[in-house]
Amino acid sequence: MNKSNPTDYDEVYARPEFYWGKQPSAMCDRVIELFASRLDSGPRLLDLGCGEGRNAIYFAKHGFEVTGVDTSAPGLEKTQRYAEEAGVVIKTVHADLTEYEPEGKYDVIFSGGTLHNVPIEARVECLERYKEATSASGVNVLSVFVKKPFIGKAPDPDVRERPAGWRYWQSGELMGYYWDWEIIYSTEEIFDCMSSGVPHKHAVNRLIARRYQQADSDG
Repeated sequence: MNKSNPTDYDEVYARPEFYWGKQPSAMCDRVIELFASRLDSGPRLLDLGCGEGRNAIYFAKHGFEVTGVDTSAPGLEKTQRYAEEAGVVIKTVHADLTEYEPEGKYDVIFSGGTLHNVPIEARVECLERYKEATSASGVNVLSVFVKKPFIGKAPDPDVRERPAGWRYWQSGELMGYYWDWEIIYSTEEIFDCMSSGVPHKHAVNRLIARRYQQADSDG
């Protein structure tokens, strides 16, 4: 199978090379900075759509207690091999994000570009589950691809065939779901990507939102 034309993530994750590379998302360092004073206590972090583990392993190296969730079994197997090589321990869960129920509370719920795969009708329910599973003063750190008419379709497997009515997120849509949280960071950017070995671009909204234990009483 041509590297530039993978059929699904199980296929590309089963290959020896890292489809997304090993460089972690720049958002990881922002999280580490936020929790710099708490890293000795092992903050709990949930990585949604952890793929091959590039972000999960990076967090574990910096003292987080990491759980990685993905729908791809080969991806999770690669994550565990990578964790062993890196000398860290990570819990992995094989699950579909539309059905996955986080266990307990997490200080960080992180997704580096997976939530666009969640069907439109399930997005609100998923985000509510993630918000509920966030500890007091914990954060949700999310990146979602957004639609831009001047950016063509990416060559990645997840965009080859979509059900009727599917769409990327819209600019600013993600932040609207966190109107009741503190928005620490929010941005939109367009970046170059080389997944599949084919140069292309993505537009992405990135968000860091913090939960507080008690809501503001001003209404």
